[in-house]
Amino acid sequence: MQREVDGGVRQLVLLHGRDKARAMVEPEKRSLVDITAQVLADDDGKMGITYTGFCLTGLPHKRLADDAAWEKAGYRVRLLVEPGRIIRGKGPTQHIGVPYGARARMILLYLQTQAVRTGSREVELGRSMREWLARMGLSWGGETGKALREQASRIAHCSLKFFWEGEAEDGWSKGGFVRSGLRFHRRTPSDDQQADLWEDRVVLDEVFYDSLRQHPVPLREAALRELAAKSASLDLYIWLAYRLHTLQKPTPVRWAALMQQFGGNYGRPSSFRPNFDKALASAVAAYPDARVESTEEGLLLHPSRSPVAARVYAVTASKPHRLRRVISRSLASPV
Repeated sequence: MQREVDGGVRQLVLLHGRDKARAMVEPEKRSLVDITAQVLADDDGKMGITYTGFCLTGLPHKRLADDAAWEKAGYRVRLLVEPGRIIRGKGPTQHIGVPYGARARMILLYLQTQAVRTGSREVELGRSMREWLARMGLSWGGETGKALREQASRIAHCSLKFFWEGEAEDGWSKGGFVRSGLRFHRRTPSDDQQADLWEDRVVLDEVFYDSLRQHPVPLREAALRELAAKSASLDLYIWLAYRLHTLQKPTPVRWAALMQQFGGNYGRPSSFRPNFDKALASAVAAYPDARVESTEEGLLLHPSRSPVAARVYAVTASKPHRLRRVISRSLASPV
């Protein structure tokens, strides 16, 4: 049996509007209506960027033991993230743990997007990052701010390696996300009404930045905002944004392959399918042009329009000619 993954939600929103569409679906699908309506209503056309490697692999969704490494396999690529060490006071060094969850993903998306927009691996933080996080619906204070600080520290200290099939591995032997920065320092609340502020800038690791610049994948900022608290759906949205617009014909992906790429945090295999289906529904809702069918054997992916329209390029970049050139190359061949 084949069924389209919530394609009916998009049609309901287009034909009847958000409010009527919500009244016409089951209660558990109303959040999907909300996501789709928000993305379809987006007129700003702002864009996010990620590296191809993160479309095929991803960080853990849940916290691991502080001394545990994370390994994730995708199609023709494997990601290895190892925890860093820190010194607190006069005690011994301690593992700080690898980054995980939606907050870590959102920080990385900001850094990657800004680096490609500006054409520099030095990314300004401070007010710019606070404003971006606010657009993503992430409050700077309270528990969200605490989570952001923790994930920033994990990102700054960890090391990563992408192992691409058929390519030399030496280039990633000392890779990381950032070379310097990405720390908080304390100020008084009177300083810009923020007690905790980012350092002024962060410098991305040169190897990571060069790989990002050569293989960027465009994403829709409105979709990222709707999925900002859903790490599993974020991963699926990014994967679909990478794959669907390059397909020439319907392409099946078996459950075994999906389990290998996306099943690392679901524990028992029996719990994978229901969790995956739920995360996929939100991802497709945030990508209204996605054409995905669920079958007994897995998913059937259909050629679909990119989530980022061509008209977006000129209105999102501080240097639009550079961004148009980079994204045009990515849309033509993201591999």
